[in-house]
Amino acid sequence: MTLAIGRYDSPIGALAVATIGDRVVGIDLGGSPAGLETSLVRKAGYPESGTPSPAVVARLRRYFDGELDALDDIAVDPAGTPFQLRVWTALRDVRAGTTTSYSALARHIGTPNAVRAVGAANGANPIPIIIPCHRVIGADGRLVGYGGGLDRKRWLLAHEGVRSQLLL
Repeated sequence: MTLAIGRYDSPIGALAVATIGDRVVGIDLGGSPAGLETSLVRKAGYPESGTPSPAVVARLRRYFDGELDALDDIAVDPAGTPFQLRVWTALRDVRAGTTTSYSALARHIGTPNAVRAVGAANGANPIPIIIPCHRVIGADGRLVGYGGGLDRKRWLLAHEGVRSQLLL
């Protein structure tokens, strides 16, 4: 199967979505299909052809329409190191409406001293929203770092029902 990249207009702005069949391989929060293609070709050598899976776009639409578990079992195929893949797999266990911290995530994957490495892997997540890196907050409960900006992170968490003074 070939890589397909297209644009999806969401409530948090345009997203570029890349799929191979019904597997998501990348999402660009800036909405740039060209930028996503460049990143994927550089990292994984994928060629581009076609538009993203209609099934994946439909699932994104359902999520943004309020069906918060619509993304839970979407197949993903991120390119990353074995450590990054462990972090990203663990992130998929963080359910909508909940948050975790970098230190809790490090403990969850059995590397309690690798908090900074977990943060770096979180920041390198090639499939945001579906691999929910927005659900990771600081140990003190503050909203910290998000490739799409803290306003998008705040919106996503509020959309998922996270109730916190931090979202105000």
